[in-house]
Amino acid sequence: MKNKAYVYLAVLLILVLIVWYIGGRKSVETEEIKVPVKYGLFEITVSTSGELQAKNSTNIYGPKGLRTIGIWSDIKINDLVPEGTVVDSGDFVAALDPTEVKSKLKDLETDLEKLESQYTKTQLDTSLNLRSSRDELINLKFAMEERQIEVDQSKYEPPAKQRQAKINLEKANRAYSQAVENYVLKTEKAKAEMQEVAASLNKAKRKRQRMIEILQSFTVYAPQPGMIIYKRNWRGQKTKTGSTVGWDNVVAKLPDLSKMISKTYVNEIDISKVSVNQPVRIGVDAFPDKKLTGVVTEVANIGEQMPGSDAKVFEVLIDVNESDTILRPAMTTKNEIITDVIDSVLYVPLEALHNDDSLTYVFTDRHSRIMKQEVEVGQSNENEIIILSGLSADDEVYLSIPPDADKMDIVYLERHTAKSPEE
Repeated sequence: MKNKAYVYLAVLLILVLIVWYIGGRKSVETEEIKVPVKYGLFEITVSTSGELQAKNSTNIYGPKGLRTIGIWSDIKINDLVPEGTVVDSGDFVAALDPTEVKSKLKDLETDLEKLESQYTKTQLDTSLNLRSSRDELINLKFAMEERQIEVDQSKYEPPAKQRQAKINLEKANRAYSQAVENYVLKTEKAKAEMQEVAASLNKAKRKRQRMIEILQSFTVYAPQPGMIIYKRNWRGQKTKTGSTVGWDNVVAKLPDLSKMISKTYVNEIDISKVSVNQPVRIGVDAFPDKKLTGVVTEVANIGEQMPGSDAKVFEVLIDVNESDTILRPAMTTKNEIITDVIDSVLYVPLEALHNDDSLTYVFTDRHSRIMKQEVEVGQSNENEIIILSGLSADDEVYLSIPPDADKMDIVYLERHTAKSPEE
């Protein structure tokens, strides 16, 4: 029994040692991952997230001419079809709140009634005044004829009587002439007054007709076939039901989906690397397997601050080269802007690089011995960095710090320089 117990104990001990050995070995292997130094083309990229937009789109406008009828405030959207709705020409898009226009129309109709009453009153007053003037002319004409008769009859009278009759005739003639001139002036004045009242009345009628036409356009219809896309304001918020139509009077958009762009923002640290005509690799989050290409077409000169962030960013527009019916506005994109391509260089992962004060080094394996090698580095991208000197293409570097790294001596650049595969 004791022998069996010893055997069991020995087997258990051996198993423990095997597990410890395998686990320790895996741990060492895990900690000491080596990768070869790469040689060839080195791309420097700037990666950003963006959003697909149609390069060209047709705006769907609300009522035009609101300022001409005294509407200066924004108009509320009472109803708006869901974003992404495919519409045909003439289909319903939105209904805007007509409350303010209806209120102004009601006030105008009240003013119009007053103007119509004023027009009628002016017309009657003018008719009465001119009729009175015409009656006065008839009476003056009769008086003038009477004075003429008196002159004719006075020729048998004394000279003084004759002279008095002629004076009365001259007065009658002068009164008639003045009355005729006054009648002409009153007629012109009456015409001017009527024209003024008529102009005010016609202006009010035209304004009312304009209001009625504008009121009809508060129901917005699609000008052409397409897919409805909501407009975004300067804060990036979408115009939707309950929003207001701003100064630009745009209710929604009909994008041309045959040509898309990716709108993105680059931080102030990387913007100096980005310029027009640089190639771009584009991925669409909704379709991970789809790979697109593009080119930078616009780079903003002035930065802006994103909401909720203190960082300054610059707007960059990227034309998408490919056209695909599955692409839709507002889809999220991942853009890799290729800012530079350097040929025939050595490079290693950033994880392999270490710094000690002003010294930059890597851990490499030479002649079965781990060494701390000083290196001179160049430009880098998000994952890798160029090695200008200190390594060769057949070297391997460690991604983690090996055990006893502090005790290792450093191999300085004078003892080892970078070599290309051709060398």
